[in-house]
Amino acid sequence: MLKIRKNIAISDSGFVFDPLSGESFSLNPIGMEILHLVKNGQSFEYVSKHILNKYEVDAETFERYFYDFISTLKLFNLTEPD
Repeated sequence: MLKIRKNIAISDSGFVFDPLSGESFSLNPIGMEILHLVKNGQSFEYVSKHILNKYEVDAETFERYFYDFISTLKLFNLTEPD
């Protein structure tokens, strides 16, 4: 299961700060929602069901964007090593 590093700071306004690199990132509200769900240990299935029920998006589109988002989190070292 994917885990967000514990030292990553996430503000309510959509900013994500990595204290190790000093970099900060800005997320839109849906990105923030997904990040919080993942950080709280929710599975892909749970996140997918939650987003599909709340927003007008089809499963294929959500899955593609979800995995792109997760890849970006990994690229910027915001996740725990596998």
